[in-house]
Amino acid sequence: MFIDQVKIYVKGGDGGNGLVAFRREKYVPKGGPAGGDGGKGADVIFEVEEGLRTLMDFRYQRHFKADRGQHGMSKNQHGRNATPMIVKVPPGTVVMEEETRTVIADLTEHGQQAVIAKGGRGGRGNSRFATPANPAPELSENGEPGQERNIIMELKLLADVGLVGFPSVGKSTLLSVVSSAKPKIAEYHFTTLVPNLGVVETGDGRSFVMADLPGLIEGAHEGVGLGHQFLRHIERTRVIVHVIDMSSGEGRDPYEDYLTINAELKEYNLRLTERPQIIVANKMDMPESEENLAAFKEKLEDDLPIFPVSAITREGVRELLFEIMNTIEKTPEFPLYEEEDLSDHRVLYKFDKEAAEFEITRDSDGTFVVSGEKVEYLFKMTNFLREESIRRFSRQLRGMGVDEALRQRGAKDGDIVRLLEFEFEFVE
Repeated sequence: MFIDQVKIYVKGGDGGNGLVAFRREKYVPKGGPAGGDGGKGADVIFEVEEGLRTLMDFRYQRHFKADRGQHGMSKNQHGRNATPMIVKVPPGTVVMEEETRTVIADLTEHGQQAVIAKGGRGGRGNSRFATPANPAPELSENGEPGQERNIIMELKLLADVGLVGFPSVGKSTLLSVVSSAKPKIAEYHFTTLVPNLGVVETGDGRSFVMADLPGLIEGAHEGVGLGHQFLRHIERTRVIVHVIDMSSGEGRDPYEDYLTINAELKEYNLRLTERPQIIVANKMDMPESEENLAAFKEKLEDDLPIFPVSAITREGVRELLFEIMNTIEKTPEFPLYEEEDLSDHRVLYKFDKEAAEFEITRDSDGTFVVSGEKVEYLFKMTNFLREESIRRFSRQLRGMGVDEALRQRGAKDGDIVRLLEFEFEFVE
C-alpha cells in the first residue's frame, strides 16, 4: 500500500530536574550548595533515508516521544543530556504544523535532518541560586517541558518527469516500455491507484526519473476521482509530459482532454503552469489517430512540442525520451516554496506574535482559572516540594500581574484559583 499523507504527534524530551543538595564532608565546614543541573531533553529529529519509499511506518506508530534529560546530582554533577530521537523519513517529505499548515521542513536529500520538536533545557540546581544574601538556597527548578506538536507529513515524489492525462490514455504502458517499472495495466479507469516511479535511460548514458500518476479527471483539484490525492506529486517535477489518447477510443475529443487537464493543473497550483510541457500523442497505431492528430494541431494555440508515439509498438518513443532529457537539462529545479519563506530552500521559520502571558476565566462553580503559555511554563518548572521554590513562584506570579488581575475580577481572600490541574487559595 502506498501511504503519502499521515498525521502524527511528536514531543521533545523534558529537561531533567535540578537538585537541592549540600556538600557535607568531614573537615569541610560550611560546604555550601552542591545541587547539579538537569540534562537537556532529547530533540525529535527527522532524517531522510533514501531507501524508504512511503510513509507506511507512520501508519502504525503515530506518537513519538523523546527521552527526558537526566536529573541533576549531588556534588554539583550535571545530569546527562538525552540522546536525540532520530526518525527516518523518505526523500520528498514535507512536514507541516497541523493547525496552521505552516511548513516546518522540506526534506529532500539523503541524510538531511530537521529538528521537529525541541527538547527542554535542564532545570537549575540550588548551586545556581546562591547569592551573598542567600548563600545556602533550598531552591531548584524542574526541567523545561519539551516542545509538543501535532504535525502532518506529506510525501511528494522526487521525480524529474510527471506523466499526466485522463485515465486509460496509456501512461502506465508508456512507463513500462521506457523503464523497468511494472505498473498494473488493465482496460478500465483508475487501474493506477498509486504513483509508480521508473528510472528511464535514454541510450546515451543519461537517465531521469519518471512518475506515472493516477489519472486526472474534471474536478480533480476539488477532490473528484483520485486526482486531488495525487496532484501534490506533480509539484516537484521539472517537466510535465501530457499523454493524450489520439484514437478517441472512449469517444472523447483529444483537444478537450488537453484543455481539461491543464485547467485542473492550473486550479490546483498556478505554479504548475510554469513547468515546461511536452505533449505525447499516444495510440498512433489505432485507426483515425492521424486525422485526430491533424485536427488537434489545428486547434492547439500553445507552442508546445508534440510527439506522435505508440507505446505498444514503441514507435516514436526514442525521440520522445531524448526531447524529455534535453528539456530536463535546461530546466532549473522549481522550489516548492518561495525563497523568502525558506531558509536554504528547506525550512520555513514562523515568528508567532507574542502570546498573552496569562488569561483569567471563571468556572460555573466560581473557581478562578488562570491559563496561558508563560504562566503554565513557569508552573511546570517549579519544584513544589520546596517551600523556597513555592515562594519564588508566588513572586513570579505577582510580578506578571496575576494577583492584581484576580483582584480586578473580584477574587477575595479564600477563593479557589486553579492552574492546570492544581488548585490554590487566594490570599490577600
